[in-house]
Amino acid sequence: MITLSAIFDLALDSFLVCKVLVIAPLRVARDTWPAEIEKWNHLQGLIYSVAIGSEAQRKAALLQKADIYIINRENVDWLVNKSGLPFDYDMVVIDELSSFKSHQTKRFKSLIKVRPVIKRFVGLTGTPSANGLMDLWAQFRLLDMGQRLGRFIGRYREDYFVPDKRNRQVIFSYKPKPGAEEATYRLISDITVSMKNTDYLKLPELVLNEIHVKLSENEMENYQTLQQELVLPLKGREIDAVNAATLSGKLLQMANGAVYDEDGGVVQIHDRKLDALEDLIEAANGKPVLVAYWFKHDLERILKRFPAEKLDSAGSIKRWNDGEIPLAVIHPASAGHGLNLQAGGCTLVWFGLTWSLELYQQANARLHRQGQKQTVVIHHILAKDTIDERVMKALETKDTSQRALMEAVKATIDQQKEEN
Repeated sequence: MITLSAIFDLALDSFLVCKVLVIAPLRVARDTWPAEIEKWNHLQGLIYSVAIGSEAQRKAALLQKADIYIINRENVDWLVNKSGLPFDYDMVVIDELSSFKSHQTKRFKSLIKVRPVIKRFVGLTGTPSANGLMDLWAQFRLLDMGQRLGRFIGRYREDYFVPDKRNRQVIFSYKPKPGAEEATYRLISDITVSMKNTDYLKLPELVLNEIHVKLSENEMENYQTLQQELVLPLKGREIDAVNAATLSGKLLQMANGAVYDEDGGVVQIHDRKLDALEDLIEAANGKPVLVAYWFKHDLERILKRFPAEKLDSAGSIKRWNDGEIPLAVIHPASAGHGLNLQAGGCTLVWFGLTWSLELYQQANARLHRQGQKQTVVIHHILAKDTIDERVMKALETKDTSQRALMEAVKATIDQQKEEN
């Protein structure tokens, strides 16, 4: 609403912009932005056009006369390079700017190509540096064309980072040099503002809870064998991990209770997390429960055991918010951004975790947000002495790092009011 109010002023009051492009995740582009424009009385007069669907539908929407054109981020490359339409937007807004944090993606390269013709550029995100300061470069390269963090990622790495994890000449990760965080915050602070909802809105209490399940001796032995040997014969099939990333995924699957074999089949291991989930559903006493899953076989096992419904359409999301779905399941990658689910319940259960702080925080924020009237309880089902505990700790560490950035660029509205 804040961004739309600014667009209204710039386009219809000040006449400083004529044509605005909003880039957002698909469902947010389709549902949230149009709903917000129509929701607020002071935005009446803003004409919008939603360019999603088939190529013909997108072209027709972009050729309409409007103030704001809304498109999903997957179609940025098409818009710039394949649509045949002129890129004559003088203002661009990216909802979830962090989805442009990789400089190697087509969407980033396409937008950089037309960036010089864009007069005003706005990025919105609650997770600017979910994996550390390296995430910032591509986002600020779009915002200021390289004025603050440099025009090239290599120079940025060289100036502010040193190699961290490496294997001889191959560098897997970087860590900030001493003083790099403060220097980065100082460089970006003039065009970056952080406003935490808890500072300005009265949100309900948030309770984070960890529920630990214990694997049997045999299950733990199988887990440790795969961890150490990278291969495990199990129930006549073979589970193997070709590298560290694959091993991480396999261990997370085993902690959840099932794992994919080398042929893509599912090998059942245990139901301990399903049992814990059943206890949580019973303890909810009929109150709606939202379950976050990560792997497909997790979803299949949950749906097989419980009468749950997947939130994957506008209709199912509406019925959840109307209180018609007592048990729902979501995947953080598809329902993490922009969806309002707070009207349907206040309990979220993480059946399986993700390494991504961005997806983790965004999924939690579907319930803990403005409009929620009850205490929000977020349960994490963790398999004891497994990778689950490492992921939980990693999320907490990343969160501490990101909070430091957000605090450094925090809005000083109260101070400014006093000065005025």
